[in-house]
Amino acid sequence: MARFAVGLSLALLLSILAFSQSDPQALAFAAQSMSAMTGGATISDITFNGNATRTVGSDVGTGPATFYGKGQYESRLNLALSNGTRTEIRNSTNSAQGEWLDSNNNAYPFAQFNCLTDAVWFYPPLSSLSSASNSNTYQVLSYIGLETLNGESVQHIQSVWFGLALTTTDFYLDASTLLPVQINFNGHPDTDVSTNIPFQILFSNYQNLSGMLIPYHVQEIVNGNLLLDFSASSAAVNSGLSDSLFTIQ
Repeated sequence: MARFAVGLSLALLLSILAFSQSDPQALAFAAQSMSAMTGGATISDITFNGNATRTVGSDVGTGPATFYGKGQYESRLNLALSNGTRTEIRNSTNSAQGEWLDSNNNAYPFAQFNCLTDAVWFYPPLSSLSSASNSNTYQVLSYIGLETLNGESVQHIQSVWFGLALTTTDFYLDASTLLPVQINFNGHPDTDVSTNIPFQILFSNYQNLSGMLIPYHVQEIVNGNLLLDFSASSAAVNSGLSDSLFTIQ
């Protein structure tokens, strides 16, 4: 129950869970997708090293980048770009929170309602797919159906935590391999939770690492515009990342 500090009463949670149950077909696809990505291994953390391009209007920065993820609740992006450094941290181990740091290490908090979707959005094995079969979670997974996405057949499943729309995440799995090709969720202006901003995370260039299939190309599209384009040159799994790496100021 510690996934998000959203102020729900126990009675409300029990009411939600009493009438909500994950779809067996969605659970099966999630389990098969996890197996395809992990080869049956248990993954506790991931580190990607590579290069990124971040585009905000006419402002384009390129340079080395490192992405860190630990469990489902902690992530960190270090971007050393030509137009300045940027660090993004998410940490939901105790409550949903996050921040970004500029080149002078000044910290700017994310609105809490923008921290209710998966912290490790760039690596599906540490996303909500990994907990979908855990009956002790407060998550409902639904099978939406077989669809066509960018000209390819995909299985569409949807995750919702605590019955809250703000946690909704849509997973699109390649119909043949069941590897995730896209994840969709909504962000919001920091002062307006009612306005949705669509986020799309695209995964490609899966490569084999010790029996695990890892996406070496990740793109973040915000409101239809490519914000972040990351290509990994290396990846390390289960290196024992410290929680201190994800400390919020």
